[in-house]
Amino acid sequence: MLDTYLPIITLIIIAICFGLGASIFSRLIGERKPSAVKAAPYECGMPPVGSAREQVSMKFYIIAMLFIIFDIEVVFMYPWAVMFKQLGLFGFVEMGTFILILLVGYIYVWKKGALEWE
Repeated sequence: MLDTYLPIITLIIIAICFGLGASIFSRLIGERKPSAVKAAPYECGMPPVGSAREQVSMKFYIIAMLFIIFDIEVVFMYPWAVMFKQLGLFGFVEMGTFILILLVGYIYVWKKGALEWE
């Protein structure tokens, strides 16, 4: 059974070693010349305006989370579409149920006004 997981474990180890190695290597040979300009927040090349500590509307975060949730749910439809013929009626009913649950969630969010940008 270890033979099936060995390539995955090897890839994870290589990825961790690469990440740690790149971080350590850049820390060892990288130049460190701190300045006020480098410490300033970056705003698309424009001089910073106001404080970086101002509050952001919760509406922004709610819409972002909803987008991610519905986007991830759509990703689950791709394997179903690929295996549609092999799954037959059972797969069709299951995906219909899945989409119905998504639709109920979407209508709930819509009725609560979470998609209204003020």
